[in-house]
Amino acid sequence: MATLNIRNLPEEIHQKLRIRAAISGRSMEAEARAILTNACSDSSEPVSATSLQEMVSELYGQKKPKRVVDDLLLERRKASKLE
Repeated sequence: MATLNIRNLPEEIHQKLRIRAAISGRSMEAEARAILTNACSDSSEPVSATSLQEMVSELYGQKKPKRVVDDLLLERRKASKLE
């Protein structure tokens, strides 16, 4: 199994994840895993660059890192070439 570290997670998102995990009766790690599994398995359509930018903007607000969308799109293109 792969390991994922998430850096620069806004404190507000961290707190929401903690609450969501408690409500679900899971650890934060298990809750994050459930969210990611659900998010990645629900959509059979590719995510558009515009949608991706909106998600990043919503997550980071004014503190978003530079080139996130470009880096994610590049990673996705590389992954699709491997398939």
